[in-house]
Amino acid sequence: MALKEIAENIHSPEAFLGKILQNLSRAGIIRSMKRPGGGFYLDQGDMSTPLSEVVKAIDGESLFVGCGMGLEFCSEQYPFPLHHEFKTIRNNLSEMLQKTTVGQFNDELINGKILLTKMHIHPNKT
Repeated sequence: MALKEIAENIHSPEAFLGKILQNLSRAGIIRSMKRPGGGFYLDQGDMSTPLSEVVKAIDGESLFVGCGMGLEFCSEQYPFPLHHEFKTIRNNLSEMLQKTTVGQFNDELINGKILLTKMHIHPNKT
């Protein structure tokens, strides 16, 4: 699928999405074809990739190892006030992203169980 078509379908700026797709392609998570009619695609082998690899390709490792408040000096020895609570949440999130594959995510998108688009919610006028 072409970048422009993907961007339109998920209501995302093309340049922003292009950078994300380039990162995913460099990491080997998605494939790209650079020719007329080319674009980005997944092959069957890509479907078994854990979502944690997608997060790492886009944002790096910080979600899985970093401080919940982004502090450089936070550690087990010198924790920030919510360190242990955040560590539990971070570990649960990491486990969920390790267990969920790109294929499972894709199936839920196709079946309409989840959305990958901005929703515009209008408050009720009274």
